[in-house]
Amino acid sequence: MAELIDCRGLSCPEPVLQVRRALQETGEKTLHVLVSSAAARDNVKRAAAALSWEVQVESTEDGYKLILNKS
Repeated sequence: MAELIDCRGLSCPEPVLQVRRALQETGEKTLHVLVSSAAARDNVKRAAAALSWEVQVESTEDGYKLILNKS
């Protein structure tokens, strides 16, 4: 089961900091991240890509869901 990180309502850079920490510490191959703004979506996407994680983005009714996969 993928780990879920809920960063909705948090201002940058907090979502990026939480996700980077989780990416570096997790043993999971898939993480789901919820964010509420386009800026957080883009910043988390860049941070994950820099750590060699693949990123898929889905729109939700209250923001975005990012699906991060470690290849």
